[in-house]
Amino acid sequence: QIAMMKDGVRLINLARGELINSEAVVKAIEEGKVAKYVTDFADDVVLGVENVIVLPHLGASTPESEDNCAVMAAEELIEYIENGNIKNSVNLPNASMNAVGTKICIIHKNVPTTIASITTVVGNEGINIENMVNASKKDFAYTMLDVTGDVPPTVEGKINAVDGVIRVRVIK
Repeated sequence: QIAMMKDGVRLINLARGELINSEAVVKAIEEGKVAKYVTDFADDVVLGVENVIVLPHLGASTPESEDNCAVMAAEELIEYIENGNIKNSVNLPNASMNAVGTKICIIHKNVPTTIASITTVVGNEGINIENMVNASKKDFAYTMLDVTGDVPPTVEGKINAVDGVIRVRVIK
């Protein structure tokens, strides 16, 4: 395959070490067929060879990185459960709010009039919205309302009845 390449080619391998035959690459460098080889998969064959640039491999699947990812995921789940904040979700948008009062968190479809319907329910119950965050990601949206005063249990059911609402949670 190297023989079919243009003379003076530059190779970059950041995918997998096994994709390259190191001996063949070094021979091609010595013969001038390959001008430079850049990789983050160092082995004894390419280390120290002129015109080979070895970069550090970041290693997304090392035991340490997997531990860090597990800790991060757990912390983000705790933040959602305890405070309703979302970070790094695959299917919901990032959304965060430091509430002063009670927080009403609503997952809903990203369609017109849904937010107006939700805030109408809250307003009709005599509940004041101090702050509001709404974020969307494709077909879904997430709304957080920071409200003052008590939120009667019936409010959750009334918001849940709004067309397009998927889930409602009240966090005190």
